Amino acid sequence: MAKTNDHEMVSIYPFTEEERDTFFTHCGEAVLMWGTQDHWPVGVTTAYVWQDGKFWITFTAHRHRYKAILRDNRVSVNVSSASYPPDMPNDAPRGAITVKGRGEFFEDQGTREWFYPALSRKVRPDDAAGEAFFNQLLDSPTRVVLAVTPEKYIMYNSTLAARHMAGTVEEHELGERLESDAVRMNEERARRGLPPRK
Repeated sequence: MAKTNDHEMVSIYPFTEEERDTFFTHCGEAVLMWGTQDHWPVGVTTAYVWQDGKFWITFTAHRHRYKAILRDNRVSVNVSSASYPPDMPNDAPRGAITVKGRGEFFEDQGTREWFYPALSRKVRPDDAAGEAFFNQLLDSPTRVVLAVTPEKYIMYNSTLAARHMAGTVEEHELGERLESDAVRMNEERARRGLPPRK
């Protein structure tokens, strides 16, 4: 069994593709982030639907984020298991994932017809009246739908990290060190006069 005594090397705690899909499907909220015209990073918490390997999000076109993402479609999305519904099983994937991706806007009726009901069901589960009300609320003339296609995943599997701290994880279950832990950490340790980590 493998065991760690600190929390400095965290790129070794990824999710599997199946865990990632479960995570994105069931988490309730995400933080959508973009860059403003003066290069200031901004983010808002939003409901979303995970469908076809994309995050689907909606807002009205007079929001600053619409023009900002039209100008530069590079965005990030952060999702945390803290937004799971209360009845999520204890063995569900836990932690957080930040996605770097690119956004594309949709305003066609076909997208609205599948997405608005899907988002309404997610936001108002087991509440037919609430679902119908929310679906009607979304159907406004200035609303746009943003699809974010992931290009990079920055993952932290808190369950795997806890097992590593407890010494109950096999070495093969850990992910490979990414550049931050494989190279940059030892460069920083050398700068501080510390021995390298193996």
